[in-house]
Amino acid sequence: MNTHLTNMITRLCLNGLRFRYLRARGKPGKPAAISIEITHDCIARCIMCNIWKIPARVPNLPVEDWLSMLASPALANLRELDVTGGEPFLRDDLIDFFQGLCRLKQTRLRRLKAVAVTTNGFLTRRVVTAVADIVERLARRNVELVMVCAMDAASPIHDRIRNVKHAWQKLNKTIEGLIDLRRRYPNLIIGVKTTILPINVDELNGIADYAKANRLFTIISPCIITGGRYLNIDRADDLAFSADDRSKMIRFFRQEPSGWSYHSRRLIDYFCTGRMQKPCTCGFNYFFVRSNGDLYLCPLLGPSVGNIRNTSLEDVFFSTEADHIRKRIGHFDECSSCTEPGLERFSLPLDGFAYLSLLPKFGSSDFLDFHRHMGLDKYID
Repeated sequence: MNTHLTNMITRLCLNGLRFRYLRARGKPGKPAAISIEITHDCIARCIMCNIWKIPARVPNLPVEDWLSMLASPALANLRELDVTGGEPFLRDDLIDFFQGLCRLKQTRLRRLKAVAVTTNGFLTRRVVTAVADIVERLARRNVELVMVCAMDAASPIHDRIRNVKHAWQKLNKTIEGLIDLRRRYPNLIIGVKTTILPINVDELNGIADYAKANRLFTIISPCIITGGRYLNIDRADDLAFSADDRSKMIRFFRQEPSGWSYHSRRLIDYFCTGRMQKPCTCGFNYFFVRSNGDLYLCPLLGPSVGNIRNTSLEDVFFSTEADHIRKRIGHFDECSSCTEPGLERFSLPLDGFAYLSLLPKFGSSDFLDFHRHMGLDKYID
């Protein structure tokens, strides 16, 4: 067994013991990953998401407030920042945000390794121009920029899902522009994120083929119905999967040769049993902040535990109310049907023992390949 794997096993065992101690007490660990909804403004009118229905009069937090939160001592261990929306590139001051973030990397966020930005890719020139600026700034700070492009079909069905004319053509043009930038900036990583719906279950192989041809990572997962992040409880009946839909998804995930095999296996079990079984460390080393400053220990759960504009991050994240919710993480009704693929990336390293259980199933070589593909080195040191 090589030294790297031995050190990993030791660290995961220690993490597993620590997490179980924290969970029993409802106390947080050190946030390693956070998601911020930097704006609720959006061009798309997606059939599976109601974020765009948030009234325009509801203000988005100014850049200064976001940077003030990120400067908190509580985030000294932050490894990955997820910037989402709405559509982040609608913000005229997005470059200002990244300028401030790069300054914080030198002082407060010294352990930051990656920033992920989600885009629908409709504003091609705006996105590519901004990314060229942002990726160069982050390269000077030794930080990866992970561009996650929302793609629900490699065809006009994408237009129907996003309710935007020529949506697929616009997205494809944006991806082409990002691929051109990738040739110059090795710290730029590009992928597509697909929300599976009844309307696009027959499009999954086409998406996987497109991603493979363009060397893009894939995140492919069923839509989530929640009054939290996506505000789409009213769409539950419209977005329900039939037995035939579930069978098609099982066939796809069984043959899909992606490095996200862990998530694929969890989804197959979920489709077969109706209950999701995977570790979750939301509220312990992760939280989500809405565009108005409301902080949620999990993006799928409510209510908010406080607002970072009115209260310090420390007072919100370490509050008694937050402790009570943390003790129940994994036991809420929403947890049993959670198909969110991103949350396991920081959950597996902190849970430790659940991650180690994969080693005998994968074997040493495949386990390390999975670890590298998922980018989990940034969470283990």
